[in-house]
Amino acid sequence: MRKSFVRVVSVLAAMAALTSAGCGRETATEAPGAGGDRTGTVGIAMPTKSSERWVADGDNMAEQFQALGYETDLQYGDDVVQNQVSQIENMITKGVKVLVVAPIDGSSLTDILQRAADANIPVVSYDRLIRGTENVDYYATFDNFKVGVLQATYIVDKLGLEQAPGPFNIELFAGSPDDNNATFFFDGAMSVLQPYIDSGKLIVKSGQTSFDQVATLRWDGGLAQSRMDNLLSRSYTSGRVDAVLSPYDGMSLGIISALKSAGYGIPTNPLPIVTGQDAELASVKSIIAGEQTQTVFKDTRELAKAAVQMADSLLTGGTPEVNDDSTYNNGVKVVPAFLLEPVSVDKSNYQQVLIDSGYYTSAQLA
Repeated sequence: MRKSFVRVVSVLAAMAALTSAGCGRETATEAPGAGGDRTGTVGIAMPTKSSERWVADGDNMAEQFQALGYETDLQYGDDVVQNQVSQIENMITKGVKVLVVAPIDGSSLTDILQRAADANIPVVSYDRLIRGTENVDYYATFDNFKVGVLQATYIVDKLGLEQAPGPFNIELFAGSPDDNNATFFFDGAMSVLQPYIDSGKLIVKSGQTSFDQVATLRWDGGLAQSRMDNLLSRSYTSGRVDAVLSPYDGMSLGIISALKSAGYGIPTNPLPIVTGQDAELASVKSIIAGEQTQTVFKDTRELAKAAVQMADSLLTGGTPEVNDDSTYNNGVKVVPAFLLEPVSVDKSNYQQVLIDSGYYTSAQLA
């Protein structure tokens, strides 16, 4: 992923050599294992369609499982926990062979996953860690701490904090408190930013620096916009915001809307540095237009491969490949994980990272 992910592969070719893209995972197609076959249905439970990245995740997995011969039941919970619980319950009742779940609330699935365990249905946690249960077998995700490090390092570099005396004003945003990843993103970012805050080179004029103060339920862009409005009216009657740590593109666009309403985004008062995550189409266009500054790209095609490899190995007698067996404790057990590498994207490299790799076309970004 770090240097060689920028290549275009078809789904069939990718599944024929599921891990030839440099991750080193043994593919279940090579040695199916004792008595395994590729029949039956895989249940895929995604959190929402409101973010385009989850639609891409679900579609990528469904295509790859189907290319191996499985049927799929792909459901989206519309960010309503009970919807997702009901969908998983229906999948169990219908007799799916394995569940791949990106939870809406990582702690809300304990009872329903006990039912999966009672039915001998293995579970792969997808991108977001399922918490509070022993009934999760593997976890496919990105290096979530590094996502935050990339966002914060970008701010440090663009402000020139190593050389510039400062101080610069920064405001902090974090993701949803019911998403385990949100704390990893925030902790990664603060591991870089906190020393500059402590030294006075970075000032958080609002005083809101803890995760609980800056978290944004369900990653909601409207909530982020409203909070940014309040920060500007209360803390910036004088002075300007130089940078905003935003963990997700949907929030970034809301933050930018608030900033523009307050008079930012003109030659005499340019927008601050605003980070993001997921390289969503609207945000990439915003980056090209010179508004949002940065995003962190997580190639959902590669994440889908990792999850499909895990599930397929579980069903065919293989052993899923992991590269982290210590970091992701869900409160009951350490869940073995495979971590993929995120990539920082801005106006200088979006062509190489997003277009040359085939993730987007030039026409989509025009």
